[in-house]
Amino acid sequence: MPLAVVSRRKLIISDMAETLTGSEIIKLSADVNEKIKQGKSIFNFTIGDFDPKVFPIPAELENEIIKAYQQKQTNYPPANGLAELRTEVCSFLAEGGMLYAPDEILITSGGRPAIFTAYYTLIQPGDGVIFPVPSWNNNHYCHLSGARPIMIEAKLENNFMPTAAEMRPHIRDATIIALCSPQNPTGTTFTREALEDICDMVLEENERRGTDKKPVYILFDQMYWVLTYGQTIHYNPVTLRPELRDYTIFVDGLSKAFAATGLRVGWACGPSDLIDKMKSIASHIGAWAPKAEQVAAANFLKLKNAITSYIIEFREQLEFRLAGIYNGIQALKAEGHAVNAIAPQAALYLTVQFNLKGKVTPAKKILNTTEDITSYLLNECGIALVPFYAFGASHDSTWYRLSVGTCKLNEIGESISKLRSGLEKLK
Repeated sequence: MPLAVVSRRKLIISDMAETLTGSEIIKLSADVNEKIKQGKSIFNFTIGDFDPKVFPIPAELENEIIKAYQQKQTNYPPANGLAELRTEVCSFLAEGGMLYAPDEILITSGGRPAIFTAYYTLIQPGDGVIFPVPSWNNNHYCHLSGARPIMIEAKLENNFMPTAAEMRPHIRDATIIALCSPQNPTGTTFTREALEDICDMVLEENERRGTDKKPVYILFDQMYWVLTYGQTIHYNPVTLRPELRDYTIFVDGLSKAFAATGLRVGWACGPSDLIDKMKSIASHIGAWAPKAEQVAAANFLKLKNAITSYIIEFREQLEFRLAGIYNGIQALKAEGHAVNAIAPQAALYLTVQFNLKGKVTPAKKILNTTEDITSYLLNECGIALVPFYAFGASHDSTWYRLSVGTCKLNEIGESISKLRSGLEKLK
């Protein structure tokens, strides 16, 4: 007897879910990984993550994680995080001149829930959020929370960092200014003067609004703050302007400082009343870090000498790769190729340019768009990069993020050689 044909109900979902877009970076990385599976030789500089075989987490942290699981630390942690971990986070932040109390710390499953809960705590649908492009995921957090994005297209002359002058025309429409320094995707940082100008602008605006109106808040992602190179100094709003303490929420964690992206131990710090509201949201969505990792992180953060040794070596290895590729790009530029790069300042990223529009490939295809350039770099040069438009910048931009988190030492010279070969084929 034939089965009855059942018509499928049309999927009807929320407007937010219907219009939410996926990560351009993950999509590009999936394409790259598929090519690698097919046996193609690709230098994959796309994902802002670390190859554990190249950059393992500290041995002391690994041992503490194993010990925590052996001690059966597998039940729910407190909603705001283990008290001992929050205390040790305060001590870690104090190394950078940030003085916070344990009740001003919220432990989260990496940095994303900290950003998510900050948006949901501060934003009424329609509230404005100022953020630079390129920058990581603020467009998506605006979409999720119903915020109105106010995007500032950052410029090369400012190392793709936003300025107070660019934000000032929009400040009266803003509830949040979302900043990141060191910046993802650029690997660049605020100068002291540039960040002071932004801080003073916020203080001036909050003074104008008075006590009866919602103030402007700074959401400051400093996940990469220990990874600075050369003469680069990390600055933050509250250290520069203590009056901003009541209007600033920081996002931080173990993920990038200790190559520990998969451990999911992050935190937010800020005014205790805001942190308490963020805790309530985080608890309802179960966005806490696993208890065993929290126990391990608390014990690890007590090991000051081990932390210092690890960070020194980690920074040296990242800087060596960034500087090597930067010097290679500059050599290609000196040879007459239409490429450029910003000297490495921080994080695991290098900002590079391939200004190849109008060039003709060996297959007689004209590179008309950034997508064409990205495809040529991948297929002809074996180089996988993320274009700045994946971070909200204009599709006309020919600038890219290059991440060295999976870069082996031999890949520095080899990738430049393959680039040179591919660029020489263009006319």
